[in-house]
Amino acid sequence: MKIAVFGTGYVGLVTGACLANLSHDVLCVDIDDAKIKQLQEGKISFFEPGLKELVTKNVERGRLSFTADAKKAVQFADAIFNCVGTPSGEDGSADLRYVFTVAQTVARYADGYKLLINKSTVPPGTAQRCQLLIQETNPLSEVEVVSNPEFLAEGKAVYDFTHPDKIVLGAKTAKAYSLLRRIYTGRTRTYIPVLETDWETAEMIKYANNSFLATKISFVNELANICDKVGADVKMVTQAMGLDYRINPRFLNPGIGYGGSCFPKDVRALIHTAQEKGYDAHLLREVDALNERQKRHLTHKIKATFGQTLQGQRFTIWGLAFKPQTSDIRESPALALVQELLAHGADVTVYDPVAHADAREVFAERVRYASSLSDSVMDSSAIILATEWDEFRNVNFADLGKMMKRKIVFDGRNIYEPEMVREDGFEYVGVGRK
Repeated sequence: MKIAVFGTGYVGLVTGACLANLSHDVLCVDIDDAKIKQLQEGKISFFEPGLKELVTKNVERGRLSFTADAKKAVQFADAIFNCVGTPSGEDGSADLRYVFTVAQTVARYADGYKLLINKSTVPPGTAQRCQLLIQETNPLSEVEVVSNPEFLAEGKAVYDFTHPDKIVLGAKTAKAYSLLRRIYTGRTRTYIPVLETDWETAEMIKYANNSFLATKISFVNELANICDKVGADVKMVTQAMGLDYRINPRFLNPGIGYGGSCFPKDVRALIHTAQEKGYDAHLLREVDALNERQKRHLTHKIKATFGQTLQGQRFTIWGLAFKPQTSDIRESPALALVQELLAHGADVTVYDPVAHADAREVFAERVRYASSLSDSVMDSSAIILATEWDEFRNVNFADLGKMMKRKIVFDGRNIYEPEMVREDGFEYVGVGRK
């Protein structure tokens, strides 16, 4: 099939490259001429494992191309994926202006029947609003809107697209379902459920998915904070919990909070959507509030060790991205931690395998950017682990300690065993660790 993808950000580019890899002819479109030029030159502005190779392969095969011409993209395609951003507004609502702009653009240029597939994360009711907007823009339009939410985790998005745990299709007609099945031919398996439902249910499934995972993280972080107070070891507690088949061990890893482009935004958007319908989502409000508090959890422990003023102390932050295997620093707990340390007068050295360029846009020269692990700990008073990159897991603390002023590890992701760190001559402070 011929497919157009509006938006060449994280979701759009992954979707376009993976669909091209299924032998579709894919044309990705973006209003940013500079970004399109970069993509045509083989440059990708963010890090996602396997994506660059996939893009390069399918461009060379002639299956994937890029344009800034929206009219050309609409007229080229049988199906159009809407993958533009839906950032948070000041009130927590999802900003849908770009989604609606795409709907109007498709209505204006489409000739004959075409499918407009909302892939962006949008609140329930958005597909219906898009369909009405299309009819208002062009009463003769044959464009049909469907909802097909994405479930891509940054750091393994290519794998998630090719190995989904479910495919959710929200549509109104048999024709739409039939075209959607054709799009995903080659990706579906007998063991992968394809859930065919209505617009609002499909849209709600995405928010339910992310909000539950965010709730699970906030719950285990609250549990870890209680373990700190009562002298229990949260790692053993969560291990026991995970053995209960009703609970599942995934996402039971306490730390300094979640971040990224999905969980914070989606929780707030669902709170706002509920509020618009007259319902106050108390639980989700507390999930969001607890997560913001958790981002500052290590700061309290650092001040308890070094005093209220951190003037004259240098701290090493390992990890800036909100999770491993991505350069995305949006809402990253590491950023909140750096801001807190700077506000208390500390000097900060940061090291991340891929996120330095993005971090420079936030901190400029207010922090020192280290080129390696050994460089990062030079004259440092403590190491603060904020992102659990594999590079940080098996380090020789004994050697690193020789370059430090004081030997302390603040383990914000609980990836180290306290006794092993202590054997290397370091003090250990974790999250809920005994």
